Amino acid sequence: MTNLVAGDKAPFFEGVNENGETIKLSDFKGKKLILFFYPKDNTPGCTAEACSLRDHFSELKASGYALLGVSPDSARKHQNFIKKFELPFSLLVDTELETIKAYGVWGLKKFMGREFDGVLRTTFIIDEKGIIERVITKVKTKTHAAQILEPVS
Repeated sequence: MTNLVAGDKAPFFEGVNENGETIKLSDFKGKKLILFFYPKDNTPGCTAEACSLRDHFSELKASGYALLGVSPDSARKHQNFIKKFELPFSLLVDTELETIKAYGVWGLKKFMGREFDGVLRTTFIIDEKGIIERVITKVKTKTHAAQILEPVS
């Protein structure tokens, strides 16, 4: 589980997206960024989460957000996922787990009685200055966009 909390400086990241283009945290300076980490392309939960963000992309964009997904999948898998579900945002390739580990979202998971290491589904809302505004660790995959857009109390 991540040790990052609201008020922390977002860890620097640099990697390539599905098209081989370099993307880094500084590219989003002056913009609010939704940085969402998910385990694997084309799985039920990850698809539900990505489609929720897709379906509300215009609302998120109108609220000033840029979106970037991160998983350990390859560029080719990301390309297929984006094409299949018509995702309007980029996905960062993190096969070496550098960004995933920098954000503290690699850890022990339990599924169907099995324990294994993997990506802990987590979303970071990062402000225009690169400061974490919010960390969502209990992601509701089907309604994730609403979770992001709801006012924080």
